[in-house]
Amino acid sequence: MRQTELHLTDEERELIEAYRVKGLHHAREVNRAHILSALDRCVPEAQIMAVLGVGRTAIWRTRSAYLEGGVEYALQDVARPGKPRRYDTDVEAQVSALACSEPPAGAQRWTLELLGQAAQTQAGIGTISRETVRRLLKKTASSRGAS
Repeated sequence: MRQTELHLTDEERELIEAYRVKGLHHAREVNRAHILSALDRCVPEAQIMAVLGVGRTAIWRTRSAYLEGGVEYALQDVARPGKPRRYDTDVEAQVSALACSEPPAGAQRWTLELLGQAAQTQAGIGTISRETVRRLLKKTASSRGAS
């Protein structure tokens, strides 16, 4: 199969070289930089696959991304769709601070159920489930008021 030739400009070569040399990028981005550099030097796909340990589809996708949107588009990961976070870091901080405060009267320590009920009464949080409170506290390694 005949591969499409790439002809990079000097600025693109410098950018690719910066990706390859500096350790500031993800491994996938560095691999894509290696692929583009090899394709620019007319290295056969089989040799690129053997040296970099990538599949043929990775080479094809990198080449087509370069041809479609340029070197920046080919090197960097595109944003993936996903459900946006419902509770931001402010809510996490509020729940964590609540867990570190004194438990309500009649309770020796905070339970997840009590934390969920108390968090719902605070402004800006709204409805929050016991499981969500557990996950938020798990990130902070909180002990729910235990001394």
